[in-house]
This record gives sequence, C-alpha cells and structure tokens, in this order.
Amino acid sequence: MAASTSQQLDGRSALVTGGGRGIGRGISMILASRGAEVCVSDIDPANAEQVAAEINEGGGQAFATGGDVTDIDSISEVAQTAIDTFGKLDICVPNAGVIGGPGFMSRKDYIDADWDMTWDVNVRGVVNTADAVAEHMKKRMYGKIVIIASHGGRQPRGVPDVGRGSAQGPYMVSKAAAIQWTHWLAMSLGQFNINVNAVCPGRLWTPMWQAIAQNHKELNPDLADMDPREIFEMQIKGTMPLGREQTPEDIGKAVAFLASDDASEITGQALNVNGGAIMN
Repeated sequence: MAASTSQQLDGRSALVTGGGRGIGRGISMILASRGAEVCVSDIDPANAEQVAAEINEGGGQAFATGGDVTDIDSISEVAQTAIDTFGKLDICVPNAGVIGGPGFMSRKDYIDADWDMTWDVNVRGVVNTADAVAEHMKKRMYGKIVIIASHGGRQPRGVPDVGRGSAQGPYMVSKAAAIQWTHWLAMSLGQFNINVNAVCPGRLWTPMWQAIAQNHKELNPDLADMDPREIFEMQIKGTMPLGREQTPEDIGKAVAFLASDDASEITGQALNVNGGAIMN
C-alpha cells in the first residue's frame, strides 16, 4: 500500500534556498508537512527563522540559516550545516531567485544590472547550490534535486494588451538556462541514483509577481487606473485555461512529489505548474 501524503517524506531531510518567503516558504511548509526535516535558507535570515518557527510550531522539524547562493563558500557552508544537523541530506531545492536588478519595477527596458542579477542568482546560484550537495549525494548513491525554474523559461510570456515588459527578458533567459542545467545535471548524476528535475511555476501572487504586475503598469498607460492585483488577475483570465492563479503550496506539492520515491523513475524533466498557460 502506498504511503499517505502525510508520510510521503518521512525520514528525509531537505534544504530549500530562498525559503524565507513566497514560493520558497510554500515549498518548505509542504515538505515539512509530508514528514521531511527542513533546512530553511534565505539571504534574509529573519525570514528564514520565521518560516522555520512556523514549521516547528505546527509539529514539524526545521531550522533556519542565512546563505548567499551567489557565493559558493556561503552555500557550501549552508549545505554542510544541514548535513551535520540531519546526519544526511536527501533533498535539495535550489529555489532562490530574482526578477531583475534594483529598480526593475519602474523600467521599460533591461539594463546591465538585470542581466547580472538574474545570471548570478537564477543561474550561478542554482549551479552553486547543486554543486554544494552533489558530492554528498554521490557518496550516498541517493538524492533528489528539484530546481525551481519558470514557465517563462519555456516560452517568453507577454500579453499584447498589457505589454511584454522587455525588462523581464533577462529573467526569462535565466530560467531557460536553469531548465537546460536541469537536463544536463540529470544526465551527469543519474549514474549515482540522483534524480534531477525542475518545476516551472506559472503566476503566483508573491512579492516577485507583484513587482512584475507593477512593471506592466509602468509600461502601459492604459493600465494606469488598475492596481497591480487587477492586472495580475486580468493576465490569469487571459492566459490560463483553468482560470485561476497558482499558490506557493501548489509548487510545494509538485516538489514533494518529485522529491519522493514515487518519482524514482522521473529525471531530467521540467514540470509546468501553471494552470495550462503553457503546455508541453
């Protein structure tokens, strides 16, 4: 008999980067609810501590740590701390991400800072995080790496009546790179019984998407009388067959499945969780 979802990850340990808010918080909470011990890492330690406290107060097991995924020494220290605390590390979720450089919301066009920030965090940060856990997982001949990409990495997203937001270009390119890295890493680590997959979220009302909606507002005079939430909802209705937004918990449930032994024969895949906005 298959284990219930509440027991899906019993005995497993996990590291989630960018776990202090938004999608990362949702992932951390779901993994803990499925039985995993969770290391919640975030560039803002206070956010990580709040999420870990919520998990522990709810009967789960978690601890918080700061960490900068753009610094290989920093994220390696985070990974080692998780290994030392749990005795092993089964699951790694490179989730930390940015939409652009400072001031992104008010810009029509990308600048060098957008390319630099999205590459450093969304690409090199993912690579650094995977590198920080790979040797440990290879020695154990077991591991689950679930990278958080975006459906924008599959196909540039833009709706004519709300504008394409050219400042988002670097972000979409960085997420395409994350998907390609998922494929390459799965090929490299498969011989060590390590599954590597990605989840591609659609549209979620997180701080990141609030910034995107605000950017659309800045780009389009016709949207001047709409608030960012209204713009967000208009895009949901215009692009998603299911007609509803996704939540951080929705992403967490997909991660939990890919991190479980129910997905032992799935690797090198990028799973859209986007209400059907893009179909592959």
